[in-house]
Amino acid sequence: MLVVEDLSAGYGAVDVLSGVNIEVGQNESVAIVGANGAGKSTLVNAICGLVQTRRGRIVKDGQEIHGLPAHRRAEIGIAVVLENRHLFGELSVGRNLELALFNGRTRKSTTVEFDMKDVLELFPFMRERLDSPVELLSGGEQQMLAIGRALLLKPDLLVLDEPSTGLAPKIVKNIVSVVADLRKRGLSLILVEQNVAIAAENSDRAYVMSLGRVVDQIAHGKWHEFTGSDALVKAYLGSH
Repeated sequence: MLVVEDLSAGYGAVDVLSGVNIEVGQNESVAIVGANGAGKSTLVNAICGLVQTRRGRIVKDGQEIHGLPAHRRAEIGIAVVLENRHLFGELSVGRNLELALFNGRTRKSTTVEFDMKDVLELFPFMRERLDSPVELLSGGEQQMLAIGRALLLKPDLLVLDEPSTGLAPKIVKNIVSVVADLRKRGLSLILVEQNVAIAAENSDRAYVMSLGRVVDQIAHGKWHEFTGSDALVKAYLGSH
């Protein structure tokens, strides 16, 4: 599905990532964990084409994509929900969803395709808010809208950047439930999280980042070894 090999990227003259290697398999959920400043969001931006890579390769389904602009990466099946969501606040909920439907209209997913009915079943509150301006939604509602909009692009790979940050526990629970549903449907996921409990619950395995590098890996079925080690959690995730 996705291979990132010896990747270096950054902003201006500063390298944030150095020699990063990760892989995501078909129908696999992989977490990227680490404290603030570890380079997680920069890795997301590099995968999605929002940061130019300086060295290394990004390959999706055998195609090298590190030279493609962001919109082309979306066209070949990578959808991202960024931490700041990038919704059109002055437009309605329905209009935001319709724009995604339009952009995804010609794409055929290799896994599962979501339509408006699917999104409204995943996020029932939207049924009553389709005509509401996005800027009037709560932060949690905007996060759910951003996920729904990404699904309408018909991705094979969905990237979620810190989906639980700053949200109320009830909203986080709803989002975790949706992520579990997406995994059951066979969608490949990259889940970027500081919250190790959420990451452990919603991924098959993980990469641990610190200071722009992958410093550890958590293999399938081995999450308990990481979460059970206070030293590891404190070293890589701070107070989490």
